[in-house]
Amino acid sequence: MRLLLMSDTHLPKRAKRLPGPLLEETPRADVVVHAGDWVDTDTLDLLESRSRSLLAVYGNNDGPALRARLPEVARAELGGLRLGVIHETGPAQGREKRCAARFPDLDVLVFGHSHIPWDTTAPTGLRLLNPGSPTDRRRQPHCTFMTAAVTDGRLTEVALHRLPPR
Repeated sequence: MRLLLMSDTHLPKRAKRLPGPLLEETPRADVVVHAGDWVDTDTLDLLESRSRSLLAVYGNNDGPALRARLPEVARAELGGLRLGVIHETGPAQGREKRCAARFPDLDVLVFGHSHIPWDTTAPTGLRLLNPGSPTDRRRQPHCTFMTAAVTDGRLTEVALHRLPPR
């Protein structure tokens, strides 16, 4: 099972559209995961129409229209893998311990907010992934997104993709 992970698209404030390489990956994924801060409903509509399955949450910059359609926390069992999605996890320091305590029933937690790519594993085995942002690199060298696979109930082939400058 192929996964496409993204967060913090911030359209149309940070970019006019999603980058081509990201859109090209969308139909290839069995599940598209978006960890919030869409800003507009058009992007949600676009990903819903192009995705086989969309697992998504709202972020702190998302208004009432998005909050009416998306949860704060999303969970799914994907081929035996227990995956969760949330926008904010708090400060980097202590993140693994904090998230492992809050989400003891998950194998993987995808989050956003910082626009900083992140891939760590808590002592409990919870894997924490932040795909960064495909449209707003902030202080990072590149805009980014992630792909991964689920194989035999395990997360495999996690890859961070750097996007070319706009």
